[in-house]
Amino acid sequence: MRIVFFGTPELAVPSVAALAARHEVTAVVCQPDRPKGRGKKMLPPPVKAWAEANGLLVHQPTKLNDGSFEAWLRDQAPDVCALAAYGRMLKQPILDVPRHGFINMHPSLLPKYRGPSPIQSAVLNGDAVTGVTIMDITLAMDSGDIYLQRESAIGPDETASELTERLADLGGAMMAEVADAIAAGSATRTPQDDDAASYCELLSKEDGYIDWSAPAQRIHNLVRGAQPWPAAQCRFHGEVCKIMRTSVVPEEAAGEPGTITAVEKERVLVATGEGQLAILQFQPPGKRAMGMRDYLAGHPIESGEKFESMRGE
Repeated sequence: MRIVFFGTPELAVPSVAALAARHEVTAVVCQPDRPKGRGKKMLPPPVKAWAEANGLLVHQPTKLNDGSFEAWLRDQAPDVCALAAYGRMLKQPILDVPRHGFINMHPSLLPKYRGPSPIQSAVLNGDAVTGVTIMDITLAMDSGDIYLQRESAIGPDETASELTERLADLGGAMMAEVADAIAAGSATRTPQDDDAASYCELLSKEDGYIDWSAPAQRIHNLVRGAQPWPAAQCRFHGEVCKIMRTSVVPEEAAGEPGTITAVEKERVLVATGEGQLAILQFQPPGKRAMGMRDYLAGHPIESGEKFESMRGE
């Protein structure tokens, strides 16, 4: 079966790889190269890098709706188009090109978490289970019929970055399974329950600000869910720092939220609005993230010192 694949970030690589292993991926469509890093060097998106390394045609349109891209896609004569985190909305004339339509890999149990940040939202909200949905694409965001859906447990300390890697692999295998079913004429679809839908938004920098008056579990979920961006942030000694790894200590401690209650070899305990938070990995400004043992070796911390919240900055 002829497939044109749409995708841009690392999340999409397992999907195109799985499809290319079992079908004819005639071309890959991804967003243009972007400047990255302090040097603003132009770098290809991960899907482009994978496609070029595997000898696939890459197309990076800057405009989608002036007719030229639609004509290009028709020339590819796709039986189906597959999409995973492409990052741009497609209009109906493009959706009408492949004879079997578009299939999309969405990393949530739709209709929960329609939108651009389903993985981070699941972790931020402390969900114990998430999953992957392969669905038909329609004009309404993430509302198409479901071809296939599978659950996956979220570890209590698992970060959004770690979960993304797992769901990417699961999604790739599921995309290939659905493509096989479409090719065999055995694919079935189930409509979503729109009344049960929930939505998520792109995270902003402010979404990473720690409020030490919140319960320790909520802060722990923020630390996990705000990775890799915007990262959980607070102030310490007047400078903005990032908290990268934590665990929850349910015992209450004296002191205002944000106050350091104990300094141990590999962790620093901090009072919160409910329970304590153990900081395991810390990133001072302008430095790499490091375990608390390494940080404490060069930067002594005393009980009674305080981390400050960044609410409203």
